[in-house]
Amino acid sequence: MIDALRKLGLSDLEARCYLALHGQPPSSGYEVSKQVSVSRSNVYAALRALVEKGVCRAEEGDPITFAAIPIGQVVKLLQSEFERTARLLESELTTLPDTPPFFSNWKGDQQVDLAIRRLTANAREEILVDLWAEDLHWVEESLLSAEHRGTAVHLMVIGETPTELEHVIVHSVPPGGPHRSRNFSMLLDKETAVIGSFSRHAPVSALESNHPAVLNVLQTSYFHDVVMMRIEKDFASELEDRYGKDYALIRREHPEMHAKNSGM
Repeated sequence: MIDALRKLGLSDLEARCYLALHGQPPSSGYEVSKQVSVSRSNVYAALRALVEKGVCRAEEGDPITFAAIPIGQVVKLLQSEFERTARLLESELTTLPDTPPFFSNWKGDQQVDLAIRRLTANAREEILVDLWAEDLHWVEESLLSAEHRGTAVHLMVIGETPTELEHVIVHSVPPGGPHRSRNFSMLLDKETAVIGSFSRHAPVSALESNHPAVLNVLQTSYFHDVVMMRIEKDFASELEDRYGKDYALIRREHPEMHAKNSGM
């Protein structure tokens, strides 16, 4: 709960003081300091800050007491302030020129998760996702939120997995499954791409880019996968008769196709 309050702009001590007051009768700074086990001077400073932020109110008396504003009212206040600030920024800041091509590396669970949630939250029209079934939990909540607000989400998942997403294509697991890592990719509004990998032996990592070549590669790869899956569905027996199981003939003719550490 303290972490959630900190995300609303409260310090650790302010959050603790708010929780100490929440649902309780008005309390003095001395009473709050006993509950949070922090010196009265620091608690009084935190309480004054909460009053200034509109999260608590001070009631005159001897001594002065403090009461928590109901959390529902606090949330509505913060939402109103955020929307007002957002409108101000949108009206005052001029449109920036197109962002030049960039490459950003994200490493570790937190950084990759934040990048994915930021990008999916800002996707306006379309998100193309390609990943392994065991990694869907990383992005499913963000994708469902995007879908609910009207963004078209198209998921290509390698292996069977239950999901509430509307547009899902299940790709068969390739022979041998993933090797050392499981790769994933996301293409958002054909403007931004994320390519990364999950591994048992290293932290999750991802590359974010808007470079036209990267965007084109992901879009083309997704198109080719969709086409090939449709062809395999309609002509499965003919393809196996001609090229062998899992295209063994083509694989023998093209040894360069055998990547040492393929995650797809």
